[in-house]
Amino acid sequence: MITRRTLLAAAALPAPALAQTWPDRPIRLIVAFPAGSVTDSLARNVAEPLSRELGQPVIVDNRPGGNGVVGTMALKGAAPDGLTMGILSVTNGALNTYLVRNLGYDPMRDFTHMAFLAEAPYLLVVPPNSPARSTAELMELARRRPGELTFSHGNASALIGSQQMNQMAGVRMLPVPSRGGPEALTEVLAGRIDCTLTDLVAGLAQAREGRVRALGVTTREPFPLASEIPPVARDVPGFELIVWFGIAAPAGTPAPVVARFNAAVAKVLGEEATRERLGRLGYAPRAMQPEQWRDFLQGQITGLTQLARQVGLEPS
Repeated sequence: MITRRTLLAAAALPAPALAQTWPDRPIRLIVAFPAGSVTDSLARNVAEPLSRELGQPVIVDNRPGGNGVVGTMALKGAAPDGLTMGILSVTNGALNTYLVRNLGYDPMRDFTHMAFLAEAPYLLVVPPNSPARSTAELMELARRRPGELTFSHGNASALIGSQQMNQMAGVRMLPVPSRGGPEALTEVLAGRIDCTLTDLVAGLAQAREGRVRALGVTTREPFPLASEIPPVARDVPGFELIVWFGIAAPAGTPAPVVARFNAAVAKVLGEEATRERLGRLGYAPRAMQPEQWRDFLQGQITGLTQLARQVGLEPS
């Protein structure tokens, strides 16, 4: 059990000594989304090389619920000893500050920003029996049937991206919430929902098996992992949706721990084996210094709040 005395003793250590002794136990990495989600996949693929680099197991702890609120609150309430961290993404790190009334945490004030991890696009998919064979055809179908077509969303980034795409195309579809990205994709697989923006790799695997039809990728240019799939922006000019992921710890985590962890992440993300593995899964690794990650997050909160208002989303 971590006590106040333990934390005070750690804080009293000279910086080099603390950096050398940490971590002396396993590190818990909280993922505020379900197993199988894009956030979970990334966490599990960086946990193993980070465990090797830090000399202690990095254990992924899924705490889904409330659009990322449940897990993020668990992170806020943990001891600032460097042994509990969590992933902040577009949803729980930025959009929730606008979309969730009375949010119990502040992404800037309540956390120490440890390291940035990666960015990734989404894939627009429809059921295999959909009459739409391109993004343009889907938008035309929605234009002819305003308010009748549906899109599923398992997180705030997929919701805001879908609403932005629809607004830019001048169409109206009905949003249907799911408990996470995997469930949102399952609804399309089952033919109950007309389309969704899904994790690139999960959607690509289902498309190549013929279980869904992939219409577009949300980068402005074709994505190397799925070069045969055109960008959504080809038919909805200017559209782009990139999701991102970084690691945070409770506020007050000692600076030597932050520096040691950030250096470990930078080393892991720079390894060719890690970059290749993450690239195959649709992630673009990107290291940042803690202050860069903090500034990036603040900019995303500001920009995505403006976008949420622009597409007509209201806090709930």
